Amino acid sequence: MTTKNIMIVGVGGQGTLLTSRILGGLATSAGYDVKLSEVHGMAQRGGSVVTFVRYGEEVQEPIVEEGQADVIIAFERLEALRYKHFLKPEGVLIINDWRINPMPVVIGAATYPEGIIEELQKDCKVQVVKAQEAAVELGNARVFNLVVLGAAAKNMNFTKEQWFQVIRDTVPPKTVDINIAAFLKGYEL
Repeated sequence: MTTKNIMIVGVGGQGTLLTSRILGGLATSAGYDVKLSEVHGMAQRGGSVVTFVRYGEEVQEPIVEEGQADVIIAFERLEALRYKHFLKPEGVLIINDWRINPMPVVIGAATYPEGIIEELQKDCKVQVVKAQEAAVELGNARVFNLVVLGAAAKNMNFTKEQWFQVIRDTVPPKTVDINIAAFLKGYEL
């Protein structure tokens, strides 16, 4: 198997690190060599957070080079735009259709770009997920990241049962059921 390169991008507090731990745990349990790297940025202040998950027969380094990501999982529209140059030409960009204003927008020094998804669709294979709405329908807005991961899972060669097991092994016990429900909701989108 050639190395699979996955990026998870979002804003501090959106669950990018938990999502990368789930994906890394899954690839490890499937017997792959796995390398993870996390770039936190200004996560505590709502800044950009990027995690790289690389898995395959033998992975030499944890960083995904520009133009090499097979899948980018973006928890927010602007983060998808910010990191699209990492995507392979045949790669897929999974975007949570959600807006979080970065600090320059909040203080009025910049404006949030309009038409991000439409712009990305011109150059990239894009799958849009309304994960916030799906998570609210499930009764817990905080599990939107598992909705997005469920949608992205169809672009990786693991069974639903493998995903369920690693979710059980990774999230707090009292949240297992809602996280699996969120994953399934995304998988079905």
